[in-house]
This record gives sequence, C-alpha cells and structure tokens, in this order.
Amino acid sequence: MVLSTINTLGALVLTGAMLTSQGLRAEPVDINIADAQSLSANITGVGPVLAEAIVTYRAENGPFVSAKDLIAIPGIGEKIVLGNPDTILVDGKTSQN
Repeated sequence: MVLSTINTLGALVLTGAMLTSQGLRAEPVDINIADAQSLSANITGVGPVLAEAIVTYRAENGPFVSAKDLIAIPGIGEKIVLGNPDTILVDGKTSQN
C-alpha cells in the first residue's frame, strides 16, 4: 500500500514537472503559418496529431480568422483555446489584442 502510494505520488510530481516545463518554454505561434512541430511544441494541450490536424484544416479551409476557429477541428475544444491566450496568434496578434 505504501509503495503504491509513493509510486502514484512520484508519477504525479513527474507529470506536473513536465507540464510546467512545457508551459515555460512555450513561444507565441501564429496558427496561420506555423508548421505542425511548432504548433505541438508551443500550444499546451496540442500534441503532434492535433498539430497535424491544424495544418491539414488550414490547407483545406484557408487561414484562420480567430483562435476560436480551432474549435472546428475534432479534438480541440474551448479549454485548449482559452488556455493559450498569449500563445495562439492569428496574423501576429493574440486573441487579447
């Protein structure tokens, strides 16, 4: 029981450290010009699969008008968009501008 609790706590600490370090490294990224690697490296909650979906959607539907347009992509919800207000750029501007 004690060993199981220690393993669980260790996993939680490691996960938290990874999420924190990823958030600290994030650079603003323009969703209309960035490649999949840049998108997945900088938008919290977007991994390689969703990043490829963003690039594909953009190629098929044209440029995004706002960050909220990302919600049209399956797997991306408001939580991701609202959780990255200073990271997601559209034509060089954040949704805050």
